[in-house]
Amino acid sequence: MKTIKGPAIFLAQFISDEPPFNSLESICQWASSLGFKGVQLPTLDKRFIDLQLAAESQTYADELKGKVQAAGLEITELSTHLQGQLVAVNPAYDQLFDGFAPEALRGNPAARQEWAVQQLKYAAKASQNLGLTAHATFSGALLWPMVYPWPQRPASIVETGFTELARRWLPILNTFDECGVDVCYEVHAGEDLHDGISYEMFLEKVRQHPRACLLYDPSHFVLQCLDYLEYIDIYHERIRAFHVKDAEFNPTGRQGVYGGYQSWVDRAGRFRSLGDGQVDFKAVFSKMAQYDFPGWAVLEWECALKHPEDGAREGAAFIQNHIIRVTDKAFDDFAAAGTDEARNRQLLGL
Repeated sequence: MKTIKGPAIFLAQFISDEPPFNSLESICQWASSLGFKGVQLPTLDKRFIDLQLAAESQTYADELKGKVQAAGLEITELSTHLQGQLVAVNPAYDQLFDGFAPEALRGNPAARQEWAVQQLKYAAKASQNLGLTAHATFSGALLWPMVYPWPQRPASIVETGFTELARRWLPILNTFDECGVDVCYEVHAGEDLHDGISYEMFLEKVRQHPRACLLYDPSHFVLQCLDYLEYIDIYHERIRAFHVKDAEFNPTGRQGVYGGYQSWVDRAGRFRSLGDGQVDFKAVFSKMAQYDFPGWAVLEWECALKHPEDGAREGAAFIQNHIIRVTDKAFDDFAAAGTDEARNRQLLGL
């Protein structure tokens, strides 16, 4: 069995223009001081990583890795959540998602998508140059406006949508395969891959591609009322990345899953700092250990109430205390009687 690596932290929610959160070196020193051992890097801010250069220059990739290692940390994965979102955008969201793309591409969905696909391909090669084996991203969404439709969905539109989503992702998946890196889709509301069934539909369309893997985050399943423990039982062979994030769902007579257009503070379902929500992390970490999860436990801090720096400090200790150092022996070895084939046959009356 494998012991999960960690704790690590996803840096996206902490980057700012204020020190120590405004450079790779300083934010890594901050993370290390809290007890983190790894960082997951977002890839749109060149203060932290020049994604294209990391893909094209082994020297730059080595220097980048050296900066992180100087703080006593490792890079766990790169993240292209925002670029992945732009691989597939329903026209209803064109203006809202334009902000994820360079200003010169806004108002041009075709050019924006082309840029996003190239970003993913850079991420594949950059991950290889950095010695990484997993990559975190979103699938994007063509069908999300029809997830709970009225009027009813046109016949076969789901089939059309997933066929197109697969067509866009297959070249990307093949590039990652050439680089020896798994694409780990964060199954998430707002994405066409938002639960197990939608992931299976996509997997069928990409012909069970070996690199079409999963980033497991139980918080999204709490908000969907999905069994997040059985999900591990079903999909553990495809889970290659892990966001440790908490959530709570407290429906009332006034609101439920959809939240009534309320702010995060006032929703029935909301993300919380680790230990403040309803996720059974003892059971989650037990299942991840049981199934030999090969990667990192990465804190993703999102909380409607708690200050992020407090959430990070508490989260490092929380993850460390939940990682199970797996055993190298059976608990009843002390009672082993020892045997051999001849005795086995004798005991069976053979």
